[in-house]
Amino acid sequence: MADLFDTGAAGPAKMQPLADRLRPKALSEVIGQEQVLGPDSPLGVMLASGTLSSLIFWGPPGVGKTTIARLLADETDLSFVQISAIFSGVQELKKVFEAAKIRAANGQGTLLFVDEIHRFNKAQQDGFLPHMEDGTILLVGATTENPSFELNSALLSRAQVLVLERLSLHDLEYLTQRAEKELSTPLPLKPDARAALFEMADGDGRALLNLIEQITAWKTDAPLSPEDLSKRLMRRASQYDKSGDAHYNLISALHKSVRGSDPDAALYWLARMLTGGEDPRYLARRITRMSIEDIGLADTHAHRVCLDAWETYERLGSPEGELALAQAVTYLALAPKSNAAYVGFKQAMSAAKKTGSEPPPKHILNAPTTLMKEQGYGKDYAYDHDAEDGFSGQNYFPDGMKREAYYLPVERGYERELKKRLDYFTKLRMTRN
Repeated sequence: MADLFDTGAAGPAKMQPLADRLRPKALSEVIGQEQVLGPDSPLGVMLASGTLSSLIFWGPPGVGKTTIARLLADETDLSFVQISAIFSGVQELKKVFEAAKIRAANGQGTLLFVDEIHRFNKAQQDGFLPHMEDGTILLVGATTENPSFELNSALLSRAQVLVLERLSLHDLEYLTQRAEKELSTPLPLKPDARAALFEMADGDGRALLNLIEQITAWKTDAPLSPEDLSKRLMRRASQYDKSGDAHYNLISALHKSVRGSDPDAALYWLARMLTGGEDPRYLARRITRMSIEDIGLADTHAHRVCLDAWETYERLGSPEGELALAQAVTYLALAPKSNAAYVGFKQAMSAAKKTGSEPPPKHILNAPTTLMKEQGYGKDYAYDHDAEDGFSGQNYFPDGMKREAYYLPVERGYERELKKRLDYFTKLRMTRN
């Protein structure tokens, strides 16, 4: 007699979540992911040749990582075992490996699917290696984080990383049509409300099906508008982790939009980060860094604008102070650009590391003692204010070091004026020397 917690048989179909009822029964039924499932894709080629290797699925939530892994086990007649790195420890892994060895001894292979594999520490990740190498398990890991940063190089060298993408609007429409067929009823939505539903799902198939399930439970006499939908449903929270891959991708997008003089794109990525919960103080620091790296001396006012915006945010807080950051981003995007000082400083740092023990030339050293004067400190130093044009043209680099040109200003913004001055002093130096 089955007890209350018996899971041996599935319950009535109407009790199953819609996402479970629509779970594909074959790889050909998977929506989207043609780049990994198509005939000429990595998985397509593997399955056609009958040689499946260990895999890492990298992609956002709700795009089919678990489903594809389960179907791969079916396609290759492997026993499917699923664990989560969140809830599994060393003891659980040992039991899984032992069970896989028993299956292998009986001629049955094991596809071990590890959800959130990046949650395992390096020692735990290393524990998979011998069992992957001797064929005890075929590992399929799933992660929402960049494997390059989160997984051991040894593990990555034994598994192929496949990138799964968020579902497109076309994919979401196709999935919705499948849901309507399963439910035997169309969704009570106006066309623009249907589009709004897809925006709420934000590329997540599981989230879309959960939203559809809520909508079909409503009793409504007329199709709903986008306004009706927004009142009754909460938009899926944007995928954003302040310490994860999305964090670095979005700040890179913001920085490059500013560098590319596109204020609209810069404002968009700033808004994406703020709505994702990013600390505005982090953004204020990075925006200030953009001003000194990419605007530089082409607009000497730019970094003052950033510092003023930062201070304004500290005084006003959110959300009012965020407008100051938006103004700073807009200013930077439209400011003349130059990285001449940035590049010059990096080259000077490189030279300093190579010649770090070279002393300054003695003629520019102070000589506060008699001994130092006897050693030639300060001898023949030319005081520039006494020289013609206030410029002596003497050497300030270490003796024997070839003079280098680190700062090469551009013909943009205020650096156009600085370039004139630099050219003037360069020509005068050659004349004096």
